[in-house]
Amino acid sequence: MFRPKLPDVPTLPTPTVTHQQTQAPVALAGRPIAPYVGIGASAVAAVVVVGIVLTALLAAVAVSAVSVAIAAVVLRSLVNGAHKR
Repeated sequence: MFRPKLPDVPTLPTPTVTHQQTQAPVALAGRPIAPYVGIGASAVAAVVVVGIVLTALLAAVAVSAVSVAIAAVVLRSLVNGAHKR
């Protein structure tokens, strides 16, 4: 009696949707892509290894140059000290 009457919710008609299925293009059977991926991965690995080796060689040359420079300064000071006596 004291309850309000709610209006009926209209139902929307469901549209009929038809999906068109499209097929993906078929890759050529004569050219597999796996060897190219392997070549690319090994090429990247080779570049990384060469980069690491070259960086290590550059660091070794720099350390050697610093040590030779320090040895030259020490020897020079020893030779100059011997001449002053």
